[in-house]
Amino acid sequence: MFDGMKSKLNDISTIKLLCERAEAHALLDQQREPGAEHFLLAALDLPDGTARLAFEQVGVEPGAVRAAIERQYTDALRSIGLNANMPADTPVSTKPGVYQAAPSGREVMEELAATRKHHSPLLGAHVVGIVAGMSHGVAARALRILGVDCSALKTAADAIAGVGRLQAFDR
Repeated sequence: MFDGMKSKLNDISTIKLLCERAEAHALLDQQREPGAEHFLLAALDLPDGTARLAFEQVGVEPGAVRAAIERQYTDALRSIGLNANMPADTPVSTKPGVYQAAPSGREVMEELAATRKHHSPLLGAHVVGIVAGMSHGVAARALRILGVDCSALKTAADAIAGVGRLQAFDR
């Protein structure tokens, strides 16, 4: 009983840290609401190290993810004739009130919530597995630029997180 409560408290702490870090990454990108790409970066920041391990197992340097995401923003701005190197006029701050994520960020969090009964504890690899399964958006394009085989990354992340093993016991 106490182990179950301790596990849930640990997961709450992980979710809090994940959301705070995702929001910090979004603000660095001049966005108020974090998207899947920001949750991916936040997963790489988690102290469990499993997100980084998943990337390393597929031969991708985890530190390259941030640059690939930034390139997506730069390319998007350039495609509409804007200079991506212009400094932001004013720093962006969070919206007051309830925590909000961009649609792709909500998709990540909804998937985490939907699969919570299938894994414990919550790890950065769970987030990597979810994002690797997304076929559209900034995160998906960034992974493609890095030459990541998303199915291999998802498989590695799920194996690290023990997703399949725990789902088999749940049946």
